[in-house]
Amino acid sequence: MPLETVTKELYSTSATSKGGREGNVKSADGVIDLATGKPGSTSNPKANPETLFAAGYAACFCGALNAVAGRAGIDASESTVTAEVSFGETESGFGIGVKLTAKVPGVDQAKAQELVDQAHQFCPYSKATRGNIEVTVTAV
Repeated sequence: MPLETVTKELYSTSATSKGGREGNVKSADGVIDLATGKPGSTSNPKANPETLFAAGYAACFCGALNAVAGRAGIDASESTVTAEVSFGETESGFGIGVKLTAKVPGVDQAKAQELVDQAHQFCPYSKATRGNIEVTVTAV
């Protein structure tokens, strides 16, 4: 698949991390300013890269789902998307995987899955991860 290049930038942002997994991450606009910690801590839970990735992917995919549904004349504004991000060992070191689960109220299962599959083709996060990590998409 050829490299997809942004030809007309609509938005740009940045975030800076200091200390990695046990430090702090702050967005350029100050909206995000979080202490970070190791994944899975129950005694002192903090945001971690997987949490932030899950939040971003869920929001982006939900927007893509709303867009493709709207093109089909379907109001999906009450839809929800959950991104479950797992972190673990791979053959080459460490990696992540994603399970996306979408609820599309008022739409039958087959149509909901069709919309979710279309959103997976449209979503920028899905495009960025395609061919790099395992991502599954399911409508429930």
